[in-house]
Amino acid sequence: MARYPKRFKSLRLGFVPLADCAPLVVAQELNIFAKYGLSVTLSRQIGWATVRDKIIYGELDASHAVAGLPFAATLGLGAAPCECLTGLVLNLHGNAITLSSELYDLGVRNAASLRDVIARFRNKRMFVFGIVFPSSSHNFLLRQWLQTGGIDPDHDVRIVVVPPPQMFASLKAGTLDGYCVGEPWNSVAVQARAGWCVATSAELAPLHPEKVLMVRRSFAEQQPEAHRALIAALLEACEYCDREENREQLVSLLARPQYLNASEESLRPGLLGQFGFGHGRVERVPRFNIFHRDDANEPSAQRAAWVLNHMRRSGVDALPDMPASLISQVFCMETYEEARQLINQTPKHEHGTIENPVLVTQA
Repeated sequence: MARYPKRFKSLRLGFVPLADCAPLVVAQELNIFAKYGLSVTLSRQIGWATVRDKIIYGELDASHAVAGLPFAATLGLGAAPCECLTGLVLNLHGNAITLSSELYDLGVRNAASLRDVIARFRNKRMFVFGIVFPSSSHNFLLRQWLQTGGIDPDHDVRIVVVPPPQMFASLKAGTLDGYCVGEPWNSVAVQARAGWCVATSAELAPLHPEKVLMVRRSFAEQQPEAHRALIAALLEACEYCDREENREQLVSLLARPQYLNASEESLRPGLLGQFGFGHGRVERVPRFNIFHRDDANEPSAQRAAWVLNHMRRSGVDALPDMPASLISQVFCMETYEEARQLINQTPKHEHGTIENPVLVTQA
């Protein structure tokens, strides 16, 4: 197997157990990291606040992250400010809004009928909905969906932050009435008949940026070659993940205990595209999760603007204005283009079969 000529020191990469961490897992399992001279340890994290803190304090060199997190960290929203950036978008779409079976039994079918139920229970009960992080697309999408039904997300309901792997348990326990999260945590609820999906992010915000590779600016400046190699490896992995013929392999791989520790049955709807919404509704959603098509991996100015505009609309703290020069330093197309050039200069890698699982550390 051809390898990138230079060898770099070992890197620790974080991920949260969601289907869209697939590029990191594939790059490790198919030795794509090794091709570019990288030795990587994948480290599973519980949620995005943990990822933010470990990136800021250097416990992680890089991580799978929600697209708003590099901006939030750079601006010091919710934590000490730390200049961070991304040179790679890992995927588009990948989320859904799931509501409890109780709401279905109360007559909820859409946002408008949810508004009627909220009005019926006013002064008796506050309905609670989960998101994964304030500056995540989940917050933007849930608020947007609620507003289509005339629901004020800041006054008519309560929105709380819950780590993705804990969403289903919270819904089942009755502490959440619904949530917006990535797969497989919507399908887990549907298959357990604890909830049902009312909308996907692909229909709510077509081609929106979802996860990115996040690093500290100091890492990118002190180890530019390793950073480019990391992006190149993951870009190759994203292309692999996007091929339909590889999706069943992704299902098998991600289900492993060291990654998502979820059933293959729960991973298939989002990755294979035959999505079960619950109550007998099954639809083909082939673009539920996009890893490479549609120039998905570009950290473009347009994608940066989408993230910042929605952060501002969602009232994420008092979001200050950012000059265009700073925005382009956070969503860094220059680094992305350098990584693409590196791929063109590196011998093609013939992807083998996945056999033995690799070491994954726990947070």
